[in-house]
Amino acid sequence: MNRIELPTRPRILVVALRRLGDVLLATPLIRSLRRAWPDATIEALVFAGTDGILHGNPDLDAVVVMPARPSHAESLALAGRLWNRYALAVATEGGDRPTFFAWAAAAKAVAPVEPRLSGAFKRLWLDRSIAAAPSLHRVPQGLRLAAALGIAAVPEVVCPAGAAPPSLPGRYAVIHAAPMFRYKQWTREGWRALAAALIERGLTVAATGGPGAAERDYLDEVWSDMPAVQRFDGRLSWPEIAALLSGAGVYVGPDTSVTHLAAASGCPTVALYGPTDPRLWGPWPVGGLGEPWAAAGSIQRRGNVWLVQNPLPCLPCQNEGCDRRLDSRSRCLDELSARQVLDAVDRALPALQGRDQATT
Repeated sequence: MNRIELPTRPRILVVALRRLGDVLLATPLIRSLRRAWPDATIEALVFAGTDGILHGNPDLDAVVVMPARPSHAESLALAGRLWNRYALAVATEGGDRPTFFAWAAAAKAVAPVEPRLSGAFKRLWLDRSIAAAPSLHRVPQGLRLAAALGIAAVPEVVCPAGAAPPSLPGRYAVIHAAPMFRYKQWTREGWRALAAALIERGLTVAATGGPGAAERDYLDEVWSDMPAVQRFDGRLSWPEIAALLSGAGVYVGPDTSVTHLAAASGCPTVALYGPTDPRLWGPWPVGGLGEPWAAAGSIQRRGNVWLVQNPLPCLPCQNEGCDRRLDSRSRCLDELSARQVLDAVDRALPALQGRDQATT
């Protein structure tokens, strides 16, 4: 497709109105825009609470934040402030809200659209569009928008930046035990066995987590009576977490935004996946996915990422756990053994040694 025509030094808005991980996985599209228009002013529109993942992003000039659940009045007021401020707006999602804000904000708007009657209506608002591709991994899905703009795709996930990591002695591992939802949790016993094994292997263990009361209570339960685990839950900004991960000997975590950030940071990353389909949501390693993730397998490796699953016949179901609700258990994770996770960790640790030798 021909490159879309923009004025000199254009203003560009990327509309990324989803969760933290989605916003992080939109950064390859933002980088593609920056490489194509190095003199542009590029901004992102995101929900409050997700903007931290873009802190220090060198491809952005500003981040516009809106409430996660705005009232009609708040939405209209924001649309008024953004009205026709930009030469180009690109929505990363095909929903009504991101398409509306892209249309309102720019002279030219681009977005995915569903192959339904509503999608045909939205195309009337848009200068260019792509068909939504729900069966495609989130990163190449977003980079199809770069192709629609006629620019080169740059498949690099960009980490938040601008902070120093906490000081830790010697080599260290990072564990992130608490995903946002119960159905993505591994077992308390598994995390404790993993931490003990990492300490036996001579690594300091740093535990990360969010500031929410429920999450802190869960981590109190996980790490009770394990004083050797150094806890940083609720204490670190996103740039500090990124800096911590970039120096880690190994990271282990479930399907969560921190796991995607670990993969992008370049550290050896062990990702524990349950119901989620890794073909759509698997971590994006440094250098990209030379080979797509398979739907299921005991341990898969792609670049600096080892993806661990308990491959039951129902995996990946893409349901919210066995009970199909956010607070559900997931049998595939409940029955995932610490031995299998440690097997992946022991494969990942030599990768760090090779990386260290390559830089000496």
